[in-house]
This record gives sequence, structure tokens and C-alpha cells, in this order.
Amino acid sequence: MSSAQISEQETNAALPAPKPQISLPEPEKPKGSGFRKWIVVLVIALAVGAAVWKIRKNSQEQVTQGQKMAAMLDRPTPVQVVAVQQKTMPIYLTELGTVTAYNTVTIKSRVDGQLIRVNVTEGQTVHQGQLLAEIDPAPYQAALAQAEGQLVKDQAAAANATAEAARYTALLDAGVVSKENQQAQVSTAGQMEGSIDADKAAIQAAKVNLAYTKITSPINGVVGLRQVDPGNIVHAADTTGLLVVTQLQPIAVIFTLPEDHLQDVLKLTRNGHTLAVEAYDRSGTTHLASGKVLTVDNQIDTTTGTVKVKAVFDNKDGALFPNQFVNVRLILEQRANSLVIPAAALQSGTQGSFVYLVHPGDPPANLLTNGSDSGTQGRRRRAAGATNAGAPAAGAGAGNGGGKQNQAPFWAEARPVTVDVTEGTQVILKDGVSVGDSVVVDGQEKLRNGSRVIPTKATRVFAADSIGAQTGTSAPTGNAGQAGQNQQHGQPGNAGGTRP
Repeated sequence: MSSAQISEQETNAALPAPKPQISLPEPEKPKGSGFRKWIVVLVIALAVGAAVWKIRKNSQEQVTQGQKMAAMLDRPTPVQVVAVQQKTMPIYLTELGTVTAYNTVTIKSRVDGQLIRVNVTEGQTVHQGQLLAEIDPAPYQAALAQAEGQLVKDQAAAANATAEAARYTALLDAGVVSKENQQAQVSTAGQMEGSIDADKAAIQAAKVNLAYTKITSPINGVVGLRQVDPGNIVHAADTTGLLVVTQLQPIAVIFTLPEDHLQDVLKLTRNGHTLAVEAYDRSGTTHLASGKVLTVDNQIDTTTGTVKVKAVFDNKDGALFPNQFVNVRLILEQRANSLVIPAAALQSGTQGSFVYLVHPGDPPANLLTNGSDSGTQGRRRRAAGATNAGAPAAGAGAGNGGGKQNQAPFWAEARPVTVDVTEGTQVILKDGVSVGDSVVVDGQEKLRNGSRVIPTKATRVFAADSIGAQTGTSAPTGNAGQAGQNQQHGQPGNAGGTRP
């Protein structure tokens, strides 16, 4: 045996004997695993089916909504319209003002004494010079009598002194008396004359004080609440008055004007223009009085950047009352030939401001194609001549032979406009419409460009001179009305302006 074989045997002998291989039985597959797979497949199938059903339902709802929208657009919408007016419009500055009395007088006693009578009632209208109250005159009557008695006494003494001075002058010429005695007598006579003048002044003062016991009103106005009752002792130095008289006709309103508009106002006042002012109630809807600017303050308030303006009102009907808050509308100019529509007609969209104009006839073909009158229902209507667009409007006349005539079709156009100025419930436009165009003032929320409408004349939108669109067999006024007349005679109508 070779050495290599011996070495290999020794190595194998040193290694541990290999462990016997144990074969384990394979684990049994759980029962029902195939059933679970079928459940998973079924759940997935149901989820996919539900998703497909929901997608189809949403698609059907969208189609239904589109059909409803088309049907809604196809059905004429009742709207109210007015005609665009061209007139002179005042341009205002609207500010908040406070009514102040034109004059306010606190009635006080000018003499001391007992208040014996108040001759007016609270809230009474009084006139200048009217007796308001009386102070006890007895002390002042006595003072007057005393002054008059002193005058009589001094007059007698003065006469005697004058006579003595004359005698002394004669004796001086005869050399019987000295010059000094004669001059003393003449001086005494002069003093008595001065006393007479003082007595006359005292009498006048007594008469004035006696007159002050009768308190009269210095202005026309209304008496306020009484501050002192009869029987009280009043003094000329009292800080509290007896009454307060407030002048209400005329009356003033103080309001502030932004300094940005100051030069516009000053330019007009310096040129001799009288600026008209309108006073409205707190809500700005009820007109109270008309007046004019009286003066502009001489400095700007640096805190607010405004300047005070005083306006005066006749206030004949007493609509303005002191300390009342009013909305003041200062008229800066009268803008002639303005295109005016009610504020209710103005609409706002993503492209800016617009109005709905009403035209006679059917909408243009491009609007019909874009969906305003599309589908089978629209084709049926156009095939029928749009004679059954809706119920006849008010004013529809009878046709030939006495048969009932259906209303002529009308449609609404969304017309972009440029707003110049908004004045209260009216809007001045720069462009976009023409005089006489019929604009929708009620019912716009149901309209879109090309919608069919049934126009009726709106009321109480403009003033009494406003003219709305005509209904029935007549087309709306203005250019739209002319278009309707042209179509009735087989001629193309002019809807007026450019479509958006």
C-alpha cells in the first residue's frame, strides 16, 4: 500500500461519520385553495364591472345633462327688457355729510333776577324778536325811577348853580367879590351840568336793564328743550342757558371732499359756477333736499387727506334735521348725449362687462351649430319655422281672418360693453350698444349667447320717460325692432353692433 493511500485512509478515519439521510413527508396542500382563487377572480370581475357601469352611467348623465341644457336653451325664456336711452346725465361725487344748523343760539339772561315766565313751548317755531321769557322787572323799574328822580334833583341844583354863577359874575364887575369866588361858583354850575349828563346815562342804563327782563329771540328757528323752569333765580354769569333756538331754514350740511377732487371743485367755484348739491338719506335711496355749495374750507386735514365743504339748503319742508347723517351728491357736470342703461342690465363675465341684447328672429347659424339650438329638437323647431317657440306675449294681436297668431321668435345676444360711469341705478356706457337697443334687465341668469327669449316691457327700471321693448307681433324698439320689420318683409335684419 502506498503512502498516498495510507494518508487518505487516515484522513477519512479522522472525519466524522456522515449522518443518515432522513426523508420527510411532503406537507399536504390545504383543502379549498382552488375555491379561494375563484373568489379572488370573482371579486376582481365585480370591481371591473362596477367601474365600467359607473363610467357608462356618468357618460349617460353627461349626455342627459347636455340634452337637458339643449332643451333648456331651445325653450324660450321670459325676460324683461328696456331700451337704451341717450340723455344728459349728471356726474356726481358722493360723500357722507352731517346736517348742521345754520345758526344756533343759546338764550341766556343778561340781568340777574327771578325767572317769572316762559312764553314759548318746547319745539315751538319762533321768529326774530318774539318774546321767549321774562325776568322779574320790579327791581329794574325801581332803579329806573330812582335814576329819573336823581336827574330832576340834579337839574334843579344845576339851575341854582348857574344863577349863582351869573350873580357872582355881576358882583365881580362891581368889585364886590373876588375873582376866585366868581370862578368857584362857575365851576360849581359846570359840575351840576355834568351830574345831569350822568343822570341821563343812568336812566338809559336802567331802561336797558329793564328791557333785558323781556328775553326775545334773535333769530328765526325752533325752540329746544327748556333748561330752567320759572321761579328760579338766574344770573347774567350763568353758563347754562334758558333755551336753545336752532335755525332750520335755511340749514347747512358739512361734508368732506377728497383732496384729489379739490381742484375740480375750486376751478368751478372760481369761475363763478354754482355747484348743485343733492342730499339723500342714509341708505342713499330717498332724495331729501337740493342745495348749493356755500364755501370750501381754507385748509386740508392732513390726517384724512380731505377738505371740508359747506353746503346750504332752503329746507322748506324740514326734511333735514341737525346732526342727521346724509349722503351728499355733489354734481360736477352734466354729461350730454350719454348712452344709459339700468344697472340691472349690466353683467360681468371672464371677458369683462356685457349685456344681453334682444333681437327678432332665430339665432344665427353659427350659434345654432355651437349648441344653442342643436340636436333633433332644434332641427324640428327650425323645420317648423320656430312658430311654436312659446306662448304669445302680452300684446299679441289676431291674425288674418280672426285666427290667433303665435308670437314672433326673439333671441338674446351677449354683447360686450365698456362702462364709463355708474351713477346709482344707472350706468353710462362708452360703447357696445346703440340708442334704442333692447337690453335684458331681468332673467339673465337663464340666458346664454343665442338663447331664445320672450321679451316683455320692464317697469320701474328707468324714469317715467323710459321706453321698453314692444312684445306680441311687434319687434323690440330701436335697431332690433327695425330688424324684425325687415324680416317680416323678407329682408335681412340688422341686429345692431358686432356680435361677440
